[in-house]
Amino acid sequence: MAPIAIRFVSDLRETRLEKVSALREQGREPYALHFDASDRMARLQAEHADLPKGEERDCAVAVAGRVMTRRVMGKLAFFTLADETGTIQLFLEKASLGEAFAQITSLVDAGDLIGVNGTLRRTDRGELSVKVADWTMLTKSLQPLPDKWHGLADVEKRYRQRYLDLIVTPQSRETFRRRALTVSAIRRWLDEREFLEIETPVLQSEAGGADARPFITHHNTLDLPLYLRIATELHLKRLVVGGFERVYELGRIFRNEGVSTRHNPEFTSVEVYQAYADYVAMMELTETMIASLCQQVCGGTRLTYQGTEIDLTPPWRRATMHELVEEATGLDFTLFETRAAAAEAMAAKGLPVPDKADSVGRLLNEAFEHAVEANLIQPTFVLDYPEEISPLARKHRSKPGLVERFELFIVGRETANAFSELIDPVDQRERLEAQQARRAAGDEEAQGVDEDFLQALEVGMPPTGGLGIGIDRLVMLLTDSPSIRDVIAFPLLRPEG
Repeated sequence: MAPIAIRFVSDLRETRLEKVSALREQGREPYALHFDASDRMARLQAEHADLPKGEERDCAVAVAGRVMTRRVMGKLAFFTLADETGTIQLFLEKASLGEAFAQITSLVDAGDLIGVNGTLRRTDRGELSVKVADWTMLTKSLQPLPDKWHGLADVEKRYRQRYLDLIVTPQSRETFRRRALTVSAIRRWLDEREFLEIETPVLQSEAGGADARPFITHHNTLDLPLYLRIATELHLKRLVVGGFERVYELGRIFRNEGVSTRHNPEFTSVEVYQAYADYVAMMELTETMIASLCQQVCGGTRLTYQGTEIDLTPPWRRATMHELVEEATGLDFTLFETRAAAAEAMAAKGLPVPDKADSVGRLLNEAFEHAVEANLIQPTFVLDYPEEISPLARKHRSKPGLVERFELFIVGRETANAFSELIDPVDQRERLEAQQARRAAGDEEAQGVDEDFLQALEVGMPPTGGLGIGIDRLVMLLTDSPSIRDVIAFPLLRPEG
């Protein structure tokens, strides 16, 4: 902040502190205990929409909120008061308020929280207003609100001071309202279908269930290294082993990775497991649930995201990774018997060939990420992934080298991931040991061997379909938000300075 701006804010704060003292001298507590607000702005606007211009309605109202704007014109004043639901105008008249008129116009600033009692009138300009009979200071604000015309234009400041963003940007409040509706609708949808939400540990002795670098912490009393969970998968599967046939958890996940418009190290997911189901059943569950959410939150299954219409009406497109890569590049990866052959063909097409992609399957995935992923705008289930990048998924029933896995892509982003779960404990051990070898070789995102999970599998896990959905990315879609930071109330940010 520039020195002049700092001085301005400092001077304004001192002025407002003086008003705090003046309020107390006049017997008005600047920080109240409570106020009985019997009415809300949106309800008043709806219920009295029929009040004609220039007329009053003799009904008592009591509203509370934040003063957003104020205009004082001699013996009249007009304030805009906002609560969570909307705004209403306050009509203040010296003739009816007497001494209280001078107090409210001199001691109340934009940003203050006040409560008022009065009646309703519609001005000659058609503005529904509360004709104030008396007022109460609820909270005296010491800091100015952002400029009413430009709002909070500094995007970084919107994230760092979300409270200011929420005060002055109605769309931000609507985004988080829709997020809350989405989360509650997911839980309700699953609960109605007899899925049980059971909480699993955030602190874990072995981080598993995904390829991701974990956050590491330490338990002092037990002298034990621990990890923040990177997925809820392995514990939810233990519950399926234990006899719960439909379980889920909606909660926070932590991955020590980069920050971007689609990544935040702390994010929210829902994982769902259904015994005696496979990835085909999970596809049906996914599209039905998300279409239902869109209907509830957005009012229909068609929406606009960043200027593009998205149709979430089931059924959605289903295509294999091989089909999509061949469609985009002309390369048929089923013809490549060696990595060298696949790498040569990719290079000829101008596709990157990273050294870490050490198999045909990994190169297929690289080709998909480079040439296909960003172009999957309408909802698309991408099916049948290479076995080497899917260590927890069951081998495909008819396609050697592949697994029964899908990822859902919408607007070029992965939104869901699901498997026919691997329930063979011997096969699972071999794959996790291969992952651990990759970790030992320097791959920090590779999984380790969770011996307790393997022991649970040896007790016996029924055939199971599993699904994970990224809540933040789903909310981005439902709220037309370009960045994940727009849908996380308090995203992780680099410290200022």
